[in-house]
Amino acid sequence: MKIGLFIPCYVDAVFPEVGMATYKLLRHLGLDVTYPQGQTCCGQPMANAGFERQAEPLAKKFEELFRGFDYVVSPSVSCTAFIRINYPRLLNHECVTAQKAMDVVEFLHDVVKLGNTEGTEKTEGTEKVRLGAFPHKVSLHNSCHGVRELGLSSPSEMNVPKFNKIRDLLQLVDGIEIVEPERPDECCGFGGMFSVEETAVSAQMGRDKVERHIATGAEYVTGPDCSCLMHMAGVAKKQGLDIKFKHVVEILANGLT
Repeated sequence: MKIGLFIPCYVDAVFPEVGMATYKLLRHLGLDVTYPQGQTCCGQPMANAGFERQAEPLAKKFEELFRGFDYVVSPSVSCTAFIRINYPRLLNHECVTAQKAMDVVEFLHDVVKLGNTEGTEKTEGTEKVRLGAFPHKVSLHNSCHGVRELGLSSPSEMNVPKFNKIRDLLQLVDGIEIVEPERPDECCGFGGMFSVEETAVSAQMGRDKVERHIATGAEYVTGPDCSCLMHMAGVAKKQGLDIKFKHVVEILANGLT
C-alpha cells in the first residue's frame, strides 16, 4: 500500500508541526508513505470565492502528482472534502485521485483499522496498538466538513447511531481524558469566506464554541482541521481565555520516536 502525503498550503505555512506529526505517525505504524515534492494549494480558497477556473490547474497538478498512489492522506478535513467532492466536477470526471483522498483520521480508522472495533474485519493485532501518551483532559471538536462530508462522526440532526472516529483513535492514547462540549457538532464560525464576509457572526460563533469547550474543564481542544483550531485559538487569545489547541495527529503522535 503506497501512501502519498498531502500537506495543505495553510498547514505547511502556519502549522508545519502538524504535517511532521502526520508523517511520524504513519511511519510509526510501518506504512509506506511518501511526501511528493512540488505540492501546491488544492484550490479550495479560489473555488469557494467563486473563481473555480483558477482552481482547475491546481486540481490537474494534484491529479498528476498523486495518481500513482493507493491513498492520498492529509491532516485536513476541509481540503480532503473539497478534493473528494469537487475534483470530479472540476476535471470533468477525468479524475482518479478524488476517491483515493482521505483525511488522516478516516484513513487510520477505516483503512488501517486503528480504534475500529466493529463493522469491517480488523487487521490481525491492530486492536492491541497503542499510540502516544497525552495525560491531559481534552475537549473534542467536530469540524463541519468532517461531520457532514467525510462522516468522521454522527451528525446530531440525523436519527443514526452515535459514533465518533476521532474519539475512537484518541482512546488509543495513554493517559488522555476525552470530553465533548454541549452541542458537539455546532460550527465554530470559521468557514473560510464566511469568516471574512460575516466577521461579527463568525466571531460570536467562535466565542460561543470556545466557551462551551472551556465549560468541559478541558485543558486542550483537539480536532481534525487546523483552520477551526486556528479560529478558536484566535478567539481565545483575544478574549484572554485559558485553553490550548492541538491537532488530533499531534496528540496521537505525542511521545512517539
